[in-house]
This record gives sequence, C-alpha cells and structure tokens, in this order.
Amino acid sequence: MRRALLLALAVLAMPLQAVELKPFTAKYTADWKQVPMSGTAERRLSKLDDDRWRLDFEASMLVASFGERSTFTLDGDRFVPHDYRLKRGGLGKAKRIEHHFDWAARQIVGKERDSELRLPLNQGLLDKSTYQLALQYDVAAGQHSMSYQVLDGDEIETYDFRVLGEEVIETRAGRLDAIKVERVRDPTQSNRQTILWFAKDWDFLLVRLHQVERDGKAYQIMLEGGSVDGQTVKGS
Repeated sequence: MRRALLLALAVLAMPLQAVELKPFTAKYTADWKQVPMSGTAERRLSKLDDDRWRLDFEASMLVASFGERSTFTLDGDRFVPHDYRLKRGGLGKAKRIEHHFDWAARQIVGKERDSELRLPLNQGLLDKSTYQLALQYDVAAGQHSMSYQVLDGDEIETYDFRVLGEEVIETRAGRLDAIKVERVRDPTQSNRQTILWFAKDWDFLLVRLHQVERDGKAYQIMLEGGSVDGQTVKGS
C-alpha cells in the first residue's frame, strides 16, 4: 500500500512530457451553407527559428475571406503565444484584430478595428489560433476533457472540449481514422455547435471541422491533402 502510494506521488511529481511539434501543411475544401459555392482553406505550421513557430490559417471563396496568424514558443508542454492577428472580409462586416502578448510586462496590447486594447496577461492564456494546437496535442496525449483560457476579441473566455469517440473520415486523401471532439457550451447561453476531427495516424492533424452559428448558418472544412513533417498524408 505504502509503495503504491509513493509510486503514485512520484508519477504526479514527474514533469509533463514536452510537446514535439511537427511542421505541417493541410489544404481543405471550405463550404458555407449560405453560399452555393465551395471555397478553399489552408492551415500551416512552420518553424521560424530555434524556438519560435508560426501557425497560419486562410480561407477564401468568391465573396468572403478569412485569415489568422499566430506566432508562439513552447515551454515544455505549454504553448506561449506572442502575436496574433485576424483579418476577415466579404460576408458581413470586415474585421481586423491584432494582439501582442508582452510576457515581460505581463500585459496584452492590441487593436480591434480602431479601438485600443490593454489587458493583464496571466500564465496559460492562449490566443484564438494557438489553442487549437494545444487541443490537438492534448487529444494526442489521450486526454478526454480539455479546458483553455482564450483571448477572444477583448474578453478572456473559457473554451471547454470533450472527446466523443473515434470515427473514420472519408477525405480526398483517403479514409482516415480520427478522434471526434466537441466544443462544450452551455445550451442555455448558446446554440452554436463546433465539432472537430483529428487524424490518429498523422500527428492528430485536423482533418475536418463543422460549425453551426447561432443563426443556423453552417460552415465546414474537409481535408483535401497535406503533409506532416514532410510526409504526404495518405489514408486507406
């Protein structure tokens, strides 16, 4: 009994395993329910120098465009965001957001349209792009319930997720075994729905995302092709 207790305490005291990032490129077809035409999307993770990484996401079609870019570093298993920007045009109102995470001064300096933003910066906070990578690697680590503090516009929100199970996804790259994950929201406060699928055999690359907005408009991206650490994604 005593030996088992000591072993458990020793395991808890061990440092968490560092995340091993692998560069990737993923191309998707993008569909908006309200627009009778498919578009394209691309997601890329690239290394900028010895410790800095950049995550890009771009989606476009005839009448709409959306782009996000984050730069970050890793501290063991912790993602540390440094800069985030978002640009949206076309459908609805144009939007532009910029956030700089100043860890030395412990503050966030940003801009949304023409409004200036200053907020205190606490350890563990993620931007709206980098949290997706944290989710990807937490799912890879076998977690089933995840929670993140995310800077969303000018507010800090809690994003909760849960694993729903495994599912085979048919893509243009072939059939891929995936883990299905759902964003958990309070149904009394929001009827939005977000479901993501991560490929088990390809470093848990995002292969599908389906989202339904409050007004019922649906958006989806589906993997068309890509590579992970230089290897072309291929399914069965």
